Amino acid sequence: MNAHELVSLQRRFFRTGQTKSLAYRTAALKRLRQGIEDYHQRILDALRADLNKSEAEAYSSEIRLVLGELDYTLEHLEEWAAPRVVPTSEQIPGGTSTIHPEPYGVTLIIAPWNYPFQLAFSPLIGAISAGNTAVLKPSELTPSVSKLTADLIRDCFPEQFVAVMEGEVQTSTELLREKFDYIFFTGSTPVGKVVMRAAAEHLTPTTLELGGKSPAIVHRDADLKRAAQSLVRGKFLNAGQTCVAPDYLLVHEDVREELLREIELEVADKYGEDVTQNPDFPHIVNERNFDRLSRFLNDGEALLGGRAIREQLLIEPTLLQGIDWESPVMQEEIFGPILPVMAYSDLDPVLEKVVDRPKPLALYLFTRDEKVQHTVLNTVSFGGGCVNETLLHMSSHELPFGGVGESGMGSYHGRQSFETFSHHKSMLVRTV
Repeated sequence: MNAHELVSLQRRFFRTGQTKSLAYRTAALKRLRQGIEDYHQRILDALRADLNKSEAEAYSSEIRLVLGELDYTLEHLEEWAAPRVVPTSEQIPGGTSTIHPEPYGVTLIIAPWNYPFQLAFSPLIGAISAGNTAVLKPSELTPSVSKLTADLIRDCFPEQFVAVMEGEVQTSTELLREKFDYIFFTGSTPVGKVVMRAAAEHLTPTTLELGGKSPAIVHRDADLKRAAQSLVRGKFLNAGQTCVAPDYLLVHEDVREELLREIELEVADKYGEDVTQNPDFPHIVNERNFDRLSRFLNDGEALLGGRAIREQLLIEPTLLQGIDWESPVMQEEIFGPILPVMAYSDLDPVLEKVVDRPKPLALYLFTRDEKVQHTVLNTVSFGGGCVNETLLHMSSHELPFGGVGESGMGSYHGRQSFETFSHHKSMLVRTV
């Protein structure tokens, strides 16, 4: 079935009204949850095959987050879906005002390769919970996960409700020619622009979950051991192939040497003295990305790591010094296990440099000083982030996740996923 036939099939099914039933949506989410449980080992095996993720990393960063999102949605869906009564102006006597969430219709979800299970199924939960049908396009760069996604969805749902279209760029191009009612895209900023241009042809509302160069700032009063633990976990998870990974490190010159020692100790503790002998360290997704990352290793001096083994698609956790704002490694999102390090003495000029660049998806600040926290958070615009931590903001069902400016538009997770895939119809009813 081609894209046009599939979209037409789903549109006919959506117009039957079945997906608007709260009971239908709840049953679908429960069916999806059971399907994930049934496919548990196959998901782990596919993530190992495509990215060399260990079972522990694959479960915690992919499966567990999706199951948590499902459970949270099932717990709250009835409340979210109910019409909400709001005050009516006194100038309209006898009027009642309500807001009715309703599904957009036929939705398209384009998933990336770095967290190919989580970033396909998390937005799908939002689409289903809001009452939409969905076409899911997994990444061709992770073929094992793409195949299991197609099989899992086929086992759970009829294709007129939820379907998967596998394929390469031409498949995405074919899908984007169709008129969808909502598009949800996760991926790079350049491809996000392509998606947005295609959506504009049909005036289709779109969520873009992109990326960018997310800074980590370690001030002189930070707990350095805690900062090192968090930076290593946040930067080298999935070999740095994480959209919210710290992309570069800004550290106060007074604590630079001590912080770098702590990072080196933490890398050895977490991954071993020789990471190339660690069978569980994830590899780079393909040769093209490996070659791109390998070129960055020439931009500075490796304080830690620096080895790249093409046969294994493996790059060691690497700290680079001798970097400045004009270095090639500072001109694009790294998306790999390479962390440029720059020291500062005065925070204000550093913040000016950050503000001059495209707005990042995340920012991480390590300091005990509340005045410094206030200054940074009110000076720099970014999608979301943490103080004295990395990554964990994106795991909270209560915090909407998304970018701003070149790092994306729109947000999801928890209730916000339901809101994103819903149109909010405002109604005023006046007694006759």
